[in-house]
Amino acid sequence: MVRTILAIVVIVLSGYSLITQTFELMPYYMFILGALILVSGFVELQKDRKGFWGYMNIVISLFILIFYIPYFL
Repeated sequence: MVRTILAIVVIVLSGYSLITQTFELMPYYMFILGALILVSGFVELQKDRKGFWGYMNIVISLFILIFYIPYFL
């Protein structure tokens, strides 16, 4: 449920930025995208598929979230 809501928000924000050619919402878009990838990683780990992609999703999302925190401060 959370993953679906985050995916819809990411699609709406990216579509808005693409249509209007304004990229001032890009930090918010990337933050929500990082949260979406983090949730996807946790879902993969909860499905008892403790493979490479669950951990890789978590690492990538933490990188995105850490990189975009200075834009919010």
